[in-house]
Amino acid sequence: MDWAGLMQAGLVGLRLKPQEFWALTPIELQIMLGLSGKEAPMGRGRLDDLLKAFPDEPKDKVDG
Repeated sequence: MDWAGLMQAGLVGLRLKPQEFWALTPIELQIMLGLSGKEAPMGRGRLDDLLKAFPDEPKDKVDG
């Protein structure tokens, strides 16, 4: 990641305070910089496909 570029964009371009910048998640920063929206979020159908492909294993007595 280009942290220097992201910091400049956040601190100078967006005029965020350092604590505000570092409190953001990467997606929040991308949204604020207009860099998101190129990919659609995962829908329920895709989530269901993943749940079928990778089901949760029941915990045994050792795991709790």
